Amino acid sequence: MSRELQSFIEFFEQGFDYDIMVYEFWNAKDILGHITFWHESFARNISDLGKGVKPKPLKGKLSDVNNLSVETTKTESVSSLIERLKSAQKTIEEFIYIDTIGLIPYKKGSRDYSREEHLEVVSNHIHKHLNDLNRKYGTTKK
Repeated sequence: MSRELQSFIEFFEQGFDYDIMVYEFWNAKDILGHITFWHESFARNISDLGKGVKPKPLKGKLSDVNNLSVETTKTESVSSLIERLKSAQKTIEEFIYIDTIGLIPYKKGSRDYSREEHLEVVSNHIHKHLNDLNRKYGTTKK
């Protein structure tokens, strides 16, 4: 598991009040749902490619997909979202190094990414949100 993802999960295993607003419309738990939603999409796409199935990447405007990521995970518990995130990560790890996988779709209307690019996009995405969480909760590590 990537160091960034491990740190993100550890943040949510500390038992904080995750209803604290981090952004104008999202609390910490919403961010966990958002990351889980996108990680599951990545896992589905790479799993489909690894199994020789045509992937069905998310479609729509990024802002709409991001809203969907929060709305569809809102009723889930923090522990359930963590388990879903870990499961998606296992799937990614199972398929990420299969040689026959070339470009990985991200979202309809967006270009496909190489394995390295996709991993970098995911890592940067998690890093950005984790930094925002740490700043909000005063848990930034030196």
